[in-house]
Order: sequence, then structure tokens, then C-alpha cells
Amino acid sequence: MPFNLAVAFFCATSYLFAIAGADDPYRFFNWNVTYGDIYPLGVRQTGILINGQFPGPDIHSVTNDNLIINVFNSLDEPFLISWNGIQQRRNSYEDGVYGTTCPIPPGKNFTYILQVKDQIGSFYYFPSLAFHKAAGGFGGIRILSRPRIPVPFPDPAGDYTVLIGDWYKSNHTDLKAQLDGGKKLPFPDGILINGRGPGGASFNVEQGKTYRLRISNVGLQNSLNFRIQNHRMTLVEVEGTHTLQTTYSSIDLHLGQSCSVLFTADQPAQDYYVVVSARFTDTVLTSTATLRYSNSAGPVSGPPPGGPTIQIDWSLNQARSIRTNLTASGPRPNPQGSYHYGLINTTRTIRLANSAGQVNGKQRYAVNSVSFVPADTPLKLADYFRIDGVFRGGSISDNPYGGGIYLDTSVMNADYRSFIEIVFQNDEDIVQSWHLSGYSFFVVGMDGGQWTPDSRNGYNLRDAVSRCTTQVYPKSWTAIYVALDNVGMWNVRSEYWARQYLGQQFYLRVYTTSTSLRDEYPAPKNALLCGRASGRSTRPL
Repeated sequence: MPFNLAVAFFCATSYLFAIAGADDPYRFFNWNVTYGDIYPLGVRQTGILINGQFPGPDIHSVTNDNLIINVFNSLDEPFLISWNGIQQRRNSYEDGVYGTTCPIPPGKNFTYILQVKDQIGSFYYFPSLAFHKAAGGFGGIRILSRPRIPVPFPDPAGDYTVLIGDWYKSNHTDLKAQLDGGKKLPFPDGILINGRGPGGASFNVEQGKTYRLRISNVGLQNSLNFRIQNHRMTLVEVEGTHTLQTTYSSIDLHLGQSCSVLFTADQPAQDYYVVVSARFTDTVLTSTATLRYSNSAGPVSGPPPGGPTIQIDWSLNQARSIRTNLTASGPRPNPQGSYHYGLINTTRTIRLANSAGQVNGKQRYAVNSVSFVPADTPLKLADYFRIDGVFRGGSISDNPYGGGIYLDTSVMNADYRSFIEIVFQNDEDIVQSWHLSGYSFFVVGMDGGQWTPDSRNGYNLRDAVSRCTTQVYPKSWTAIYVALDNVGMWNVRSEYWARQYLGQQFYLRVYTTSTSLRDEYPAPKNALLCGRASGRSTRPL
């Protein structure tokens, strides 16, 4: 480790134990973020590397661990990492998006202080600023159950992270310039599996043993289908929820989604295709990796197995089949089904409609007609320091009104400890994927057409899956229930990355008048301060 990096790390961690959960284990990570040449589709590109790796290193943790991650920005531009699915309980300052966290300046460092409080499962991290996600800087996160908490399946013989996503041959700076110029991006050039193009990645197995794959769609634009030649997969976990153990021949992962499957190496000993292909597109991008038996008698043979392409009903039916295992433990020993969400009355319904259009001759995307533009100061810091004029609570409505798209720094207020219904209405002809930071929510319903109050008659109020990212099919709706038990400023965003970049996002401000540490932490002592928060003082040690 370079001397200056080590000094920065030591100084940054000198006070951390006062912030994180002192009774739980600590894991320390030291990351240096750099540019580097990568060739995932056979063409040289400028990638974003973490400690020289593309993709970045996995984070291995256990429920309630404190993760102390020192990030040194060796790029020539500001940088942030966000932690997709990590709930940042009482601590949205660490979420790593521009609405909560000041960017790390070039040549400087910032130490994230995360606790994976009451969480298990499979997630990922990614760079949230500019269009950095198109250059790399992403990696897997796994949170294991504590030793005495039962897991509803035997320990697998191996546990692999599988990061899949569509990819461009163009540098991220060129893609960003196209978006800044008001243009749409072209169709992606290919699909990567763990940072490699067709045939580049491999997974080694031994005959007769069972393995876990933690699959995340870290791509930019397309839903993807995942399958293994001649092998069936059993779904066991989705974004921190143990699921009913349903077996599939292939599985759809929409943008930003993660899941875990088990499969057994029970076929004749040879190599097999692992296939990832685009869904709901006229041009079907396909990429492959290799499943390699240790006693393989030969290489893969024949064409890769085909999968679903444009079939929406197939995907919708699969999504409805993904349900919570009510008798399995989650991060705590009590069964996941002990929380009876279907018996709680909702106090508010929020309907969110996505749209696309032009503003001042440039392409924009919107939620309830508001296309988000970042303020000059992170919204959470402006809220904490009570800086006027940065944002207005209520600048986005609870319902679509059908007007033209306009620009604003959209923030929606919500009451702490309320239990609400959110309906995502998609009147466009492409699949949408929505993420809510800071929370896991129950996906109680999805169907075609327009949502109406009568749609509630078809809700799953017993064993809906709880997750943090959900799809909305074309000309369709998806409804979720969420208990707002986490105070903070939380990003609600499209995972279609160009749409997010051009305004399809807003912030949900979950608010309480309480100043108790039981409800929310103050701004971290080491918080970077920028914009109108520059020069202010964070709390004393």
C-alpha cells in the first residue's frame, strides 16, 4: 500500500468505532480506484479498476458486520460508489449517490462506514456518478447468515459471484457526451459475464456436487435471461429474502436485480455452456461462459441452448412464481413469515408513472412529469444543515397528472413509520426496472394495463417476495408495499442507466422530528462537504 494511502486510511479509521456498531465484527477494505485498459469485447477501452481488478473485488460479510471501506480516488474526476441493496440503516449519508454524499475529489479518499444490519443475501456495488457504470467499478456483495441462524439448504460445495450486464465498446466518456448532447444511446454491443465477453469466463465444478451462483444484472439497458446447458437451477434467495425453492430451466434478471440459485453438477462429465441473452429486444445479444467439470471428457459442443426472447407472459408468470419461504429464517432466527404485511393497513398510495420526451430540444426522462436535475449540494446534507433553497419537499406529486416534462430537483416527503403502497405505472413499450434505496419492499402485484383500486383484489398478501428492485412490464403496472422504518433521504430510480442519468429518479425524504440516535445518526464526522455545505462543521467526535 502506498504510504500516503496508508496514512489516509489510518486517520480516517481512528474514530470509526464511535459510529458503527461497536459490538459487531469489523471488516476493513482499502481500495484504489484507477483507470486502466480493458478488452472485454476485443477492443481496447478505458475501464475503471479497483485495486487493478475489473470487475472489482467481492465483499464477503456476515449479518451485522461493520464494513470500513476506504476508497482512494486516483481518477481525474470526482467519484462515488453506491451499495445496491445495502439498507444503510439510519445512515443514508453513506448511500453513495449524489443526493446523499459529496463526491470524492480526484486524488483524495473517503472512508465509507457501512453496517449490514439485519441483512443477508446477494447484492452488488457500482459507481454512481457521471456514466462511470459503463466503465466498470462494480463488484459483488455477499452477506452470509450468522453461524447459529439456520439456512434452508445445505452449504454448497462452491459459491460463485456472477455479474452479468450489457456493454458498449465505446468509452464511458463518449457515452456520457452523447447523453449530455441530448441524444439517446444506441443498442449495446454485447454482454459481459464477470467482465469477459463470449467464452471468456469459466466456472469449475466437481461431478455430483451442488453449487451456489449469486447472479446480478449490473448492466445499463437490458433485461437478461440466464441459463446453464442441460442443468436446472433452484432459486433460493432474491435480494436478501429466502424464496420458495422453485426449479427453473432459465431465469430472467431485470436491470439491477440479484438472486441466488443452486444447481447440481449431475450431467455427464464434459464442459457446458453458461448462456446470458437479452430479453424483449429485436436484436438478441448473447454471451457465453463455460461450466467445466473437473473430470471433463471434452469441450462444449453444438450451439448454445436457446432461451426466451420477446415473450412477456413467460417472464410475468415466472416473476409471480417467486415467493417468500415463510418458514425459513432470514437474518434473524424467527421465520420470514412472522411479519404479516398483508394485515397492515396502508396509509398512503403513491402512483409513479415514467415518461420520455424532449425538454429544450434534448432527450429527458421523468417520473410524474418531473425530470430530476441534481442540486449544487447533496440533498441529505442540505437537510441536515437546514440549508434553504437546495430542494423543496413535495416538488413531485403523489400521482401522475399527464402534463409535459419539466426539470426540477424532485423530493417527495414521507412520514417515518408509515406503511405505504407504491404503484409503478409503465405506459411505455419497454420494460422498466425500479430501485428503492434504504429499503426492502413487498412486490404484492403486477399485471398488464392500467392500475385501478380494484387491482388490489389480486394482490398477494401472504408470501410476496421482499426485495429492493422490481420490474414493470410494458403497458403494465407493479405494486409494492413498504414500511417506512428507515429515516433518511432515499433514491428512487430507474436502473435503465441512461434514463436515470437523464432524470428518471427522485428522492424520498423519510422524515421524523425526533433527534434520537435510535431513529437516525447525525452526519458522519468524516463526511465530505461540498456545495453550500462547504465549511460547515459535522458533529464532534
